[in-house]
Amino acid sequence: MSTPDRLPETDPREEIVDHLPSLRAFARGLSGDHTAADDLVQETVLKAWSKFNQFQTGTNLRAWLFTILRNTYLSGRRKRAKEIADSEGSFAARLASKPDHDGRLAMQELNAAMKQLPVEQREALILVGAMGFSVEEAAETCGCALGTIKSRANRGRATLARLLGLEKGEQLESTDGAVAAVIAIAPSGL
Repeated sequence: MSTPDRLPETDPREEIVDHLPSLRAFARGLSGDHTAADDLVQETVLKAWSKFNQFQTGTNLRAWLFTILRNTYLSGRRKRAKEIADSEGSFAARLASKPDHDGRLAMQELNAAMKQLPVEQREALILVGAMGFSVEEAAETCGCALGTIKSRANRGRATLARLLGLEKGEQLESTDGAVAAVIAIAPSGL
């Protein structure tokens, strides 16, 4: 008796590479620095690879990876909480370059405003707005309830609008899709 033709099951580890651009974008949004984001993604992949026996096949690999990245970021942040480094930004301000065009200026303004948000609101906006996560995926990644993610995203948007000096109903002018998504008044799912 012959068995039906079955496609060989793929190893979920092979899918990690598909998630690298999204992981990097999330890491960039949390850290605000390209180099730190790359380091964070590398550390996330190493942790995921070494702990892959803990991943449950059939569950959401994307959410699992984003949770590892988020936890790695928060752990590093707690470790650095006692460090004192350019708290007023005077050294960093000397290294800043002038924006090449309006889109870059808008992105810099958004990044500066995002850094003023509590990390919970910032990660909600990045996941739901810029990364295109559903509210359910964002809640799973952050380990909280749907309503909590919705509340964090809405409070974050309101604070960003205030920090950026936007009037009610006014949108930030930007050619960058991620910037527009983060600032959007009501993305799908919220």
